[in-house]
Amino acid sequence: MEEKIADIVTPVIEDLGFDLVCVKIVGEDGAQNVQLMAEDPKTKRLGVDDCAKISRAVAVVLDVEDPISGKYRLEVSSPGIDRPLIRESDFEDYSGFEAKLETNMPIENGRKRFRGTLKGMKDSMVLIDTDQGEVEIPFGSLAKAKLVLTDELIKATANI
Repeated sequence: MEEKIADIVTPVIEDLGFDLVCVKIVGEDGAQNVQLMAEDPKTKRLGVDDCAKISRAVAVVLDVEDPISGKYRLEVSSPGIDRPLIRESDFEDYSGFEAKLETNMPIENGRKRFRGTLKGMKDSMVLIDTDQGEVEIPFGSLAKAKLVLTDELIKATANI
């Protein structure tokens, strides 16, 4: 369902000059929240006015396409400073910053959770420098990935 909604709303969001970061559906039928994260590709931010603009445009398309049965609440937000890392390009864009990654299945010595400094991507592998050395994690095996809020990240994003 999240993929279907992403397919519907991506062109609308891109026509407004923004990028869709991710779609999440939270809750049960009748009490669902459809959460959209979007950003300005130049600044990696999204202001309140931009959220409202996206919300109005997307709501019209979702009403016409009607992909969700029952009632739902639409929420549009910025990914924030300690954003989720979703696309392969995110791992390149935030190379040098601290992140937490979790895989679907154990990979490195039975580990599923990793924390360290991102080193980018190589052949669809996420490179991360952990306290136990550099680890290569297949992009397709990631369950979750997120930046860690640090002083360096705050300082760097303040200048964008």
